[in-house]
Amino acid sequence: MKHPDDDELFNRLEAEMAADSDPGSGADVVDLDKARAAREPAPIDPESDDPTAPVVVDQPTLKAVGPGYLGRLAAAKRRDVVPMWLRSVAELKTATAWVARHYTHAAGYHALRSPVYAARLTMQAPTGLARFVGGTMRWVADREGEPVRLAAVRREDAAEYLKLSRQRDGRVRLRTLVAVLGMFVGLGLALALYVLAPDWLQAVSVGALVLALGVAGRKADAPVIHRAVDVPKASKLTSDIVLRALGAIGIPAINQAQSKGRDGFEFTAPITRDGPGWRAEGNLPFGVTVTDVIEKRERLASGLRRPLGCVWPEAESEEHPGHLVLWVGDQTLKAAPKPAWPLLKSGTVDLFKPVAYGTDQRGRWVEVTLMFIAGIIGAIPRMGKTFLLRLLLLIAALDPRAELHTYDMKGTGDLDPVGEAVSHRHGVGEEDETILYALNDFRALREELRRRTKVIRSLPRDICPESKVTSALADKRSLGLHPVIVGVDECQVLFEHAEHGKEFEEIATDLVKRGPATGIVLLLATQRPDAKSLPTGISANASTRFCLKVMGQTENDMVLGTSSYKRGVRATMFAWGDKGLHYFVGEGSDARIVSSTFLDAPMAERVAGRARKVRDKAGLLSGYALGEAPQVVTGPSYDLLADVVAVVPEKEERVWNERIAARLAELRPDVYGGWKGENVTSALKPHGIKTRDVAGTTDDGTRTTRRGIVRADVLKAIAERNEKPGAA
Repeated sequence: MKHPDDDELFNRLEAEMAADSDPGSGADVVDLDKARAAREPAPIDPESDDPTAPVVVDQPTLKAVGPGYLGRLAAAKRRDVVPMWLRSVAELKTATAWVARHYTHAAGYHALRSPVYAARLTMQAPTGLARFVGGTMRWVADREGEPVRLAAVRREDAAEYLKLSRQRDGRVRLRTLVAVLGMFVGLGLALALYVLAPDWLQAVSVGALVLALGVAGRKADAPVIHRAVDVPKASKLTSDIVLRALGAIGIPAINQAQSKGRDGFEFTAPITRDGPGWRAEGNLPFGVTVTDVIEKRERLASGLRRPLGCVWPEAESEEHPGHLVLWVGDQTLKAAPKPAWPLLKSGTVDLFKPVAYGTDQRGRWVEVTLMFIAGIIGAIPRMGKTFLLRLLLLIAALDPRAELHTYDMKGTGDLDPVGEAVSHRHGVGEEDETILYALNDFRALREELRRRTKVIRSLPRDICPESKVTSALADKRSLGLHPVIVGVDECQVLFEHAEHGKEFEEIATDLVKRGPATGIVLLLATQRPDAKSLPTGISANASTRFCLKVMGQTENDMVLGTSSYKRGVRATMFAWGDKGLHYFVGEGSDARIVSSTFLDAPMAERVAGRARKVRDKAGLLSGYALGEAPQVVTGPSYDLLADVVAVVPEKEERVWNERIAARLAELRPDVYGGWKGENVTSALKPHGIKTRDVAGTTDDGTRTTRRGIVRADVLKAIAERNEKPGAA
């Protein structure tokens, strides 16, 4: 049914369309080709001075700029002509020793079982003889051509069959002649051996024949000779496997690229063998970092179908953050064979030079230099923290010049192999007498630090050019600048002590900051890395860090440094079975994963005993190792708070720290000589005295604000100390 308004509606639409198509109606007819051409940018003169002229970012008319051919050659990354293991004498020796041990073991294994092998072959000789005779008969009768001849019979092709029969008859005649001649030659040779050869040659000949027949009669599922060594078989790493694994870890940019037919990863070098594993490297998609992959290491290992301990993604320090280096080992790091520690049976150490203490994922030695550092070792219990500290102390013990101060605050005696043999000072447990023993030693170390700074300052520039201890200066016993290594296990016991914790913290902070340049090294180990067990002044200034497994981000960053967790350096990824595995930060390089050398107590005792013999021969044993008791120091030789009150009169309610430092140096030059404002700040901090902005007048009359203290705060700290007798 037609609606009555339809005619009116259609008439109106028709009129509007006619008006739009009329050129005189005010509308324009647009030529689409000309409109598209108008949108093309006009040629731009790059030297134009018109500020309103448009600028094209990519200018194809201009010559490409960048380094020339020689510049690109100079920046090129050259690959090693000679592999690393061949250039390193230590690695070459290690590889040679592994190969020698492997084949020595295999030879001994098979030599012991050779009678069994001979018996098995003898029992299989009849079968081998039957196989030999049967095979010879089939060869003479040309049995291999029989299927072809039968096929010609089935096809009823007489001409083809006659041709094949004549060919077979010729082969049989020739092969029969060869077999008969071979039989007569063999019988003649056997007769000659029987008549002319000595008994030993006859026995060897018969034995060789029997063994050969035994080999011919062996069964495929029952090998005569078994493997002496089970070599692990790891699948070859290919580009398809890597791309499949990266696509499975759930990074959107990689998945989007692969969904569009692209790889999602650009290989920049061929996949090659690198030590006991495979190495692949390349560029991740734009915006994806290596840290993103490290965070998904478990998924990556699942995608590669390899154990977690075999998969180690890492960044290349000299490349951009999206350049991934993926190393996949044949075995997990904890299961891979470790080379013998070079210092286990012989050798001494120069602490001023790097010393091997562990291996990386590729089995290469990782070195540490114990001088000029302060070290922190952190981990949850039972992960190898104490063993690592003991290993470092054993390294120090092998330098006969080094003076060791060892403290086992856990009280289990794990450091006794070192302490009993060579330590100058050694304490075990958290009893009051041990705490006082350690406190007196720390006080003496602080005085030794001050003495050393004066000695170094007094030396001529040509002898001490860098104002720090050198190996040559350490050799001069008259100067007393030999290395001093202080190792404390469970250091939180000292810093959290109710009565002496503040003084321990103050002295340790000073040793961490100024000790390395004077030859004093402080190594602290704790199973509870937090602000109390590792005060900020210590953790922030430690240059070398060892972090075994920890449970959370806070503990991780306390040991390895702020934001380490965000950068992908995560000791939380270590498993419970990864004992001895740790992140090592030091030696001027990025964080590395290291498996420390394992030395149990008997091995440690042997190394320490050898170190004692070297020291005894050089006349360098001292202190605890000789049974000498330390001189008891009841307290510091000065009272800092009392000295500050003495140099700040009552009329000065507030005073700048730099002025206090100058007045203290004038009061006691032997104690405060060389102090500056920051020394006053750090020295007063353990006493609870905070610095603040203090207004004052300079020597030229200018009013300004600098950091200082309030005299009333010092008086309050003295009053609180007097209420607790014996407090620091």
